[in-house]
Amino acid sequence: MKNLSKYLTACALAATCIGALPAQDKAPASSGIPRVLVVQREFVKPGKGGSAHEKTESAFVQAMAKAKWPTHYLAWEAMSGKPRVLFFTFYESYEAWEKDGKAEEKNAALSAALERANEADGALLDSADQSVFTFNQEFSLHPLSDLSQIRYLEIWVAHVKPGHYKEWSDMVKLLNTTSEKAVPTNHWGVFESAYGMPGGMYVFLTGRKSTAELDRGPMEDKAFEAALGEEGLKKLDELFGACVESSEAQLFALNAKMSYPPDEWVKADPDFWKPKAAGAAPAAPATPAAKAVKKPEAKP
Repeated sequence: MKNLSKYLTACALAATCIGALPAQDKAPASSGIPRVLVVQREFVKPGKGGSAHEKTESAFVQAMAKAKWPTHYLAWEAMSGKPRVLFFTFYESYEAWEKDGKAEEKNAALSAALERANEADGALLDSADQSVFTFNQEFSLHPLSDLSQIRYLEIWVAHVKPGHYKEWSDMVKLLNTTSEKAVPTNHWGVFESAYGMPGGMYVFLTGRKSTAELDRGPMEDKAFEAALGEEGLKKLDELFGACVESSEAQLFALNAKMSYPPDEWVKADPDFWKPKAAGAAPAAPATPAAKAVKKPEAKP
């Protein structure tokens, strides 16, 4: 638990709380966080990641862009653990998710393009799955509603023992109140699994603009422990031991080439979303002779 408390303060947590409590019916409108998060995981075969995977994923992005599809998604590439990519798609409700799927099915051109992309992408994958999460406002701490500047994502997952939700709830509340006091910049959004993942699994998500934010960890550790005190740390350890069966922390980086972001994000930071090719030389101006040449039109 001591390792956990240090990680929570140093990394400002990235947990997704899964299934210990029935999903909330509705996320508070004031939170600005979409209620439903659909996560697709792709585990890439050894040697099939990098540019090879980016190439097949670009077909999905191009198909969505050509169709001017209004639903966007972000691709998070693992910096720890097994090679994999998480694709996040947010929806305001389950109904909105259903409508998006039905609209896609009715768009013959888009459906065909996605099928072709799936076939090519599948050849690179070892396995894939999909799960659904719902936003939990109660366990979240100053969650970010604007992810346009986020480039890294921390994810901390905890599997809660059956019948120990009370201890888990008390532990998270103690963590949040202490963190807010000791490290005001701490923030995390909590989602709980609704479908596709084991029950009793909780995760907090923390977005980072750069990895430089992680270097503040040692100072934040000390501030957190000082605010909690010896008795508070003992209580936190006891609660964690009583309710958590296992936990893990992972770090992901946003992959621009695999993501389909909103147009306004691209316009605001084109160097990140559409960087110029390294070493690309500017196009040479056309010579007068070249301007005068016209390629004859093809005859039927």
